[in-house]
Amino acid sequence: MFSDYSFSELASIFAMQGFAGLSLFSVFLLMALGLAIIFGQMGVINMAHGEFMILGAYITYLTSHVFETMFPGLYGIYFFIALFFSFIVTAAAGAFFEWLLIRHLYSRPLDTLLATWGLSLILQQLYRSVFGAREVGVTLPDWLMGSLTLGDSIEIPINGLFVLALTVIVTLAVYFIMYRSRLGCQLRAVVLNRKMAGAVGINTAFIDRITFSIGCGIAGVAGCAFTMIGSTGPTAGQLYIVDTFLVVVFGGAGTLIGTVASAFGIAQAQSVMEFFMSGSMAKVLTLLFVVGILMLRPQGLFSVKVRR
Repeated sequence: MFSDYSFSELASIFAMQGFAGLSLFSVFLLMALGLAIIFGQMGVINMAHGEFMILGAYITYLTSHVFETMFPGLYGIYFFIALFFSFIVTAAAGAFFEWLLIRHLYSRPLDTLLATWGLSLILQQLYRSVFGAREVGVTLPDWLMGSLTLGDSIEIPINGLFVLALTVIVTLAVYFIMYRSRLGCQLRAVVLNRKMAGAVGINTAFIDRITFSIGCGIAGVAGCAFTMIGSTGPTAGQLYIVDTFLVVVFGGAGTLIGTVASAFGIAQAQSVMEFFMSGSMAKVLTLLFVVGILMLRPQGLFSVKVRR
């Protein structure tokens, strides 16, 4: 597989695919952060997580269309407005569906799987009815166009660097919420002992709703970032949901550092292997490797230490 390339060519290939993998890593991590909160902290198997991501992508598409037609002079800042609305709208949708559906299914993970899978089908059909079956995309502003040249054969797209920077900011924000805020303290208390948390005055129903809402909002941010590197369709979220669950489970459900490490490893492995073989074979080999590790370490790369 490597014999047809010289050492310098292999170095350039690994560097290029490594930078390409950073864009995939950004999408994986943004998706997995929301899912890690919902699945890792609440035990809810949210099969509609990809559809919340696509909701954020469609909000970004609508925002770009409004700015392009009505405020062309301000088009350079549309993404920041879209980022705000993507989080707010998807978080509100998450709170609504938690109140309507999810709150009745806590402690019943298989039921949440079936219910959210049905929700994902409903949302897909809704997107298809409103936006059509064809994929849509956004026009990048001028300051996100082009690439940085690091060598004769290595170029880094500016939009990919921007998405990576956004991912770092969101990850730090999630860390602050989970481990340095009153909400995060209450959330971890509910996870460890729901009855005792309720006994000391924590509104567990509110914590559940706000947690699910934040997880869906982060998925909306992932959808906003996704428009920077790909087109959006009604079923695009399903292309990432399996990989996202893989990232969360492999890293260790409920651990932030495990989610980051798992997303980086899986994205880089898939990106590099896809250059030398088909995309499906790269996914198969990645899955086999992850399954092998989980057989030896079922709790994932990192696990939450709980005093018993």
